[in-house]
Amino acid sequence: MRQVPDTKERLTRDVIAMRVAAEIPEGAYVNLGIGMPTLVADYVPPDKHIVLHSENGILGLGPFPPQDAITRDLVNAGGQYTTMISGASLMDSAQSFTIVRGGHLDVAVLGGLQVSERGDLANWRRGDRKVGSIGGAADIAAGAKRLFIAMEHTTKDGQPKIVRECTYPLTAVRAVSMVFTDVAVIRVDPDGLTLLEGAPDWSPEEIQSITEAHLTVSPAFCEIQL
Repeated sequence: MRQVPDTKERLTRDVIAMRVAAEIPEGAYVNLGIGMPTLVADYVPPDKHIVLHSENGILGLGPFPPQDAITRDLVNAGGQYTTMISGASLMDSAQSFTIVRGGHLDVAVLGGLQVSERGDLANWRRGDRKVGSIGGAADIAAGAKRLFIAMEHTTKDGQPKIVRECTYPLTAVRAVSMVFTDVAVIRVDPDGLTLLEGAPDWSPEEIQSITEAHLTVSPAFCEIQL
């Protein structure tokens, strides 16, 4: 499966977040999940009028604060210190999930453990773990109009995370719209996965070699642009 040298350079988590932010449309209401997705808040252009939602009860989430401007009672869904934009609001969990379950999110950005070629998502428990908590991920994945996944392309030991069939417990079925990894941008289409962009100096063949699921290469395939 794996034919790419370990030394081949991949995108950083911040660059992945930056690429995700570039894909979010003007005026969208967007939930940011725990982990890598929270980094997206730092890369949303203020003039794009995007409203970020955090499941713990913030509508109008801002970027991470500098160390000398932390408000210790204000955290995102991952427990990290955060900020709010002008006009933001705070609410309890019931109101926050009314936004989620009511179909008011244009986009959700979640992390992933596995994504299948049909767009199934597994992101809350590995198969060898006996415990785990799905949290609000199932509601968010089902409730958002579009679901973006931000994750590394492979596990730490080089196993593919984009697979034919998920082997971990599922979070959502046929829900994923796009996948953003440290080597690729992939769109989930009705007939499978389309490779849209690759990291600099990564060929489609190299990306396929670390991907279990089949990738159809877009005629417009290009290097990831930021």
